[in-house]
Order: sequence, then structure tokens, then C-alpha cells
Amino acid sequence: MRILVESTQEEITSIVSSVFSVKSINQNLDALQFEIEQEGFKQKFVELVRILESKNLVARLERFEGRIILLVGKFTPPKSRRTWIPRILFAVTIAMVMIDGYYRTSAANLLTYLGDPLNTAVLYTISLIGILGIHELGHMMASKWHKLKTSWPYFIPGIPVFGIPTFGAFISARSFMTNRDTLFDVGISGPIAGLIVAIIVSTFGAYISPMVPAEQAQSLFSKSDIVQVHPSIIMSGTIALAGKTVEGMELIMSPVLYAAWLGFLLTFLNLLPAWQLDGGHIARATLGRKWHKITTYIGIAVLFVLGYWFMAFLVLSFSMSKHEVRPLDDISPLSSKRKKLFIVVMALAVLSAPHPFSMMH
Repeated sequence: MRILVESTQEEITSIVSSVFSVKSINQNLDALQFEIEQEGFKQKFVELVRILESKNLVARLERFEGRIILLVGKFTPPKSRRTWIPRILFAVTIAMVMIDGYYRTSAANLLTYLGDPLNTAVLYTISLIGILGIHELGHMMASKWHKLKTSWPYFIPGIPVFGIPTFGAFISARSFMTNRDTLFDVGISGPIAGLIVAIIVSTFGAYISPMVPAEQAQSLFSKSDIVQVHPSIIMSGTIALAGKTVEGMELIMSPVLYAAWLGFLLTFLNLLPAWQLDGGHIARATLGRKWHKITTYIGIAVLFVLGYWFMAFLVLSFSMSKHEVRPLDDISPLSSKRKKLFIVVMALAVLSAPHPFSMMH
């Protein structure tokens, strides 16, 4: 927070007094401090933050010796980034996914015909980008609901053929998280939205995936370079729903089904209650700062056990920094409804995780 000049103090005091019953006012080097009433301040604070943001002012709540202290100071809004950057990243990601889809279809066609590589690559691209795009749209809609400003999605191109064609996408918040409810809602909205689309894509992808006799499949797989993956529990369920669990038959995973697998994997990674991942924001809102650190190390351990060492080291290295998403009101508890949803979220993370005891091509 920046130092307030005297000419703004009267205006700030008037705004705060119009929302809260103020007990005392103090000025320090960083902010104007108000002691406010103990009861019913959560929703009032949300209203105050929206008023102050339009004036390039920011407020924060602190609890000190049993008192509720409201601090108000100036802030500089983040500059809007060049709009061409997310557009170029999106175009490059589309190209990488198309290349990957074309290669995977061509490789699978050596085992059994899946379709024209170009047409299938288009379907694969729509499926994968759709999962990622709806994920980010979920974040954006939740942010808009809470009247928060965000950037456009930044898609991250990957390495087609030899790796994965995209490493996901992200949006940048241009407003402060008001309270734990806001942090929770923005965190949970993306993975849930993306997961719903991944389930739809997985069911369709399983439906169009061909099946071959198990004896023939083993011979074909030994002569091909098609990758093996561990399906999640949800993905196995969609395959069964599509009627592709016939005894003595082996499923050849179509690129569309592989897109769903990537969607489930990214959903699982995002829902880990670690660092600044979506699950980390949810855990921070639900459990608080101390337990968020503990769940971060638990998430890192899970990644190591499942063999995702690069992701584990990445989360570990970034978790050592002091940066965290701290809501402006960090003293109001999370609503009871959202606390119950936290258990559901952790269950979805388990159901979306690659199952180490099963394998498919």
C-alpha cells in the first residue's frame, strides 16, 4: 500500500463511514487504519472493496488483539498486457495440437483404421482445446460473478509427437481476491467446468475408438510406437458407459479419447491442494495458510509416487517462494457449504488421477 496524502483522507473516511460503524481512526506510514465493529463485517467489506477499487484504493482486514482493523491505502492497477500475445499463443497451441493429432492418427492407422488423419486431428484439436478453454471460461465466469477483472486465457504450447502438445492454459487476475469465498469459487470453477467437458469427450472418444481381439492387439502393439497410458477411474467409467469393455477385446485409443485422458490428467494436477494450483487456492481458502503449506507437500509427494517428477520439482521449487494469493479479508471463515464442497473436490482429484494399476493404448 502506498502512503496516503492528506487530501484523500477525508474522502476515504467518508466512504468507510458510510459502510461501517467506525470506532477509531489512525494514520501510519502505509495506510489509514479504522477499527470497525465485530459483527456482520464480511458482506459490508465486499461492498467497500468494490467502491474503493474504482478510486485506485485497496482495503485489507486484520485482526489485532481482539479488534477488527481495516487498512486502506493506494495501489497502482496492473497495466493491460498486449492483446496479441494470448492470440499468438492460442494459434501456436492450435498448430501443436493439430500436428500431434495428425501423428497419433497416422500411427494408430497402422494398427487399425481410425479415419483420415487430418479430419481426426481437427476433431482431436476441438476436443482438447475445448476442455482447456471451458476450464478457463469457468474461472472467468466465476471472476465476473464476483466482479473481478481478469486477462484473456494464455494457452501454453507443448511439444507434439515427442511429448504433450499443450501444457494447459491460465488467466491472470487483475483484481484482488476479496475473501475466502471468492478465492474458493474462482479456484473450483475452472476444474469443474473442464471436468464436465472431459467426461463428455471421453464418452464420445471411447464410442468411436475401435476394438481388436486381444491376441491381435498384443502383436500389433509390440510393432508400434503408440504410447501406453494409465486411465483414471472416471475415464474407465466412460469407457464402460460406451460399451467398450468386452472380454477378449482390446480398445485402441482414438486421439479424441487421448484428448480426454489429457483433460483428466490436467484436471487432477490442477485439483492437487498444492502451491498456486487451483486446488491450492481451494485448500488455502478452506484450511488457511498453515495447512495450505502442509497440503502442498502432500501434493508434491503424490506427484513423486505417481512418477510425475518434473511437475513435482516444479511445484516444490515455486512453493519455496513467499508469494501467495491472500484474500483481502482473510479473517472471515469460509462458508459451511464451501467447506463441504472441498471434500467433493478432493474426491474428484482422486477419481481424475491416472490409475497406476491399469493400462491402455
